[in-house]
Amino acid sequence: MKRIIYIPFDHLHRNYGALKDANPKDDVIALVESARMSTGRPWHKERLFFLISSARHFAQSLEDEGFSVEYIKAPTTIDGLDEISKKYKKLPIVCAEPSSFRAFADLKTHGVTFIDNDFFLTPRPLFNQWASEQKSYLMENFYRKQRTRLNILMEGKDPVGGAWNFDKENRLPPPKKYEGPKYLEHKRDEIDQQVAKELDHTPTTTWATTRKGALAQLQNFIDNHFADFGPLEDAMTTDNWALHHSLLSPYLNNGLLHPSEVIHAAMKAFKTDSVPIESAEGFIRQVIGWREYVNGMYWFLGPDYRNNNQLAATGPLLPLFSDPSKTQMRCMKQTVSDINERAWVHHIPRLMLLSNLALITGTNPQAFLDWMREVFIDASEWVMVPNVIGMGVHADGGQMMTKPYAAGGAYISRMSNYCKGCAYNPKLRVGDDACPFTTLYWDFLDRHKEAFAKNHRMSQQVFGLNRLSDLPELKERAQDVLEGLEAGTI
Repeated sequence: MKRIIYIPFDHLHRNYGALKDANPKDDVIALVESARMSTGRPWHKERLFFLISSARHFAQSLEDEGFSVEYIKAPTTIDGLDEISKKYKKLPIVCAEPSSFRAFADLKTHGVTFIDNDFFLTPRPLFNQWASEQKSYLMENFYRKQRTRLNILMEGKDPVGGAWNFDKENRLPPPKKYEGPKYLEHKRDEIDQQVAKELDHTPTTTWATTRKGALAQLQNFIDNHFADFGPLEDAMTTDNWALHHSLLSPYLNNGLLHPSEVIHAAMKAFKTDSVPIESAEGFIRQVIGWREYVNGMYWFLGPDYRNNNQLAATGPLLPLFSDPSKTQMRCMKQTVSDINERAWVHHIPRLMLLSNLALITGTNPQAFLDWMREVFIDASEWVMVPNVIGMGVHADGGQMMTKPYAAGGAYISRMSNYCKGCAYNPKLRVGDDACPFTTLYWDFLDRHKEAFAKNHRMSQQVFGLNRLSDLPELKERAQDVLEGLEAGTI
């Protein structure tokens, strides 16, 4: 044997990363299930089940191909690599560039040789070049450059359909009593059952843990959901936990699917004229735009970015985030229940419910970031740091987003069916039955009015405070709401 190829649990693809030129005659494959990864934090068990079972299935597929595979448990990744190195007389260790600053530093210090990370469509140096030339880091600018560079949804130099995005067509509220096509269920095999037993967890049948299952999930999305994805992508409903979302982010983020494969399938379907442009563009923007942009920004902004707290938010993590019985707010009860069940909700509940509440309650950004990292099945470090610190709770002072994504109950009422039957009225900002989102939205603006008055995208909202004749009463209600949320009674 000539070298050890170390495979992190988010590099599970045979044709990318360090495996793309691997040879069973020359290479030993190393995977390390570290205690730090599995027990170091209160991780959602569905998340752990997915990551560990996927890695073990992948290791089995490499063994079936003829590779010598060392899959071991160890206190840390480095401890595991040390153990494997002793067995193979300290062969050189090779790995594709890892996905977090911490892993990069640990492996570099250990003497691991890196090859370029090609699990994204935009190489890190190319993104760095783009970002270094920008006065502001608008995702839309990056996305348009991506479309042109990759020649996706383009007619020469112009975008297909005559527009770069179709957001205005993709903001429909949920239809009444909406079901839609069923999502795939994935049967559990012996490896799944063994992992579940070790974790003392009964897994859902929602998530595939094999490459075959991930490809089936992709095909199911293309066949049954892609065409309807766009118009309802921002909607939320108790009738359907996923609507037409692809459910592909876990597989993209652990490597079972590569973004080029997803884009190829999407474009193939679009070219058959069975998928409208608003759905095609909306989905493709998530993959080649937002996902690539967030990964690029993670590396461009540096390891200290996660510590930002420009709004000086010091509040504790609210008990409702882990226990849905600690709130009477129907939207939060439903969302947290969904997370507890399957470790996933789509991007609008993440942004406009979870992050919005953390923002307007003044929850400490790092406490909220840690929780988001722990509970979501697709929550890689590179995903959550920019999404939470930059977009979700505006803790970076506007470095990524030009305005905070704060909203009152009116938005939730418009885009969901959560408000029907709720204890609180989204139209009211004062009184015992006033929606906490509506009350706290205005209180948030008042608390930060001096800073936001200078923001051209926020000045109109701040000016609206002048029209509130009940502002003193609202501030009293806001204090009661904050105390009630911390006590788990609102």
